[in-house]
Amino acid sequence: MRLVSWNVNGFRACVKKGFFEFFDFINADVFCVQETKMQRSQMDFKISGYYQFCNDAEKKGYSGVLVFSKLKPLNVLYGFESKEHPCEGRIVVLEYEKFFLINVYSPNSQRELLRLEYRMKWEDAFRNYLISLSKVKPLVLCGDLNVAHNEIDLKNPRSNRFNAGFTDQERQKFSKLLSEGFVDTFRYKYPNKENAYTWWSYMRKARDRNIGWRIDYFLTFKVPLDKIKDSIIHEKVFGSDHCPIELQIMF
Repeated sequence: MRLVSWNVNGFRACVKKGFFEFFDFINADVFCVQETKMQRSQMDFKISGYYQFCNDAEKKGYSGVLVFSKLKPLNVLYGFESKEHPCEGRIVVLEYEKFFLINVYSPNSQRELLRLEYRMKWEDAFRNYLISLSKVKPLVLCGDLNVAHNEIDLKNPRSNRFNAGFTDQERQKFSKLLSEGFVDTFRYKYPNKENAYTWWSYMRKARDRNIGWRIDYFLTFKVPLDKIKDSIIHEKVFGSDHCPIELQIMF
């Protein structure tokens, strides 16, 4: 199977910058999108050969996730939104015969870490949710997790130590997820690969200079490692401040 994930930072804007050219080229079995910034009522398109499922935010122009799937899922879930975790359109879960696919856009801790406390609560709730799903069947988790796990995963770790996406707290939550048995498929395949990033600031020509962060992931849980064939970063694909990532996996 070929699975693709891309934070498009505005679906309609990305469409104007070549989204469907890459979509057609990659011909994924499942294509997951984050940060659509669209309401369901604005998704007035259907792609031949794909089922599509979205979860939008109550706030217009904010967050939102979308999945295109050639395979008809057995069931579709929309996460653990509640009073404590408001409807921000962050999760779509597709249940297939042999696994769950979770498409997620994790909350950003924001400048001056204004939302870090909430992010920590969300991380715990999300991890518990994933573990509950894993009691049923294996998991493939993809999306923008808004954290660079280790120093190798961003260009300037020292100067970003206390910035959103690279705080000790966020990294520890990611480590906790891995300690439960989740596998970072890119680091499994390329443990020492440097300068491999998925997001670049629009400022100061960061992408031209490859001053980036790896904050988009494919993680697996209870999937045999020999089923993970490749985990790819498509850094040459433009259209967003993120680039697409791909997981090739056998089921």
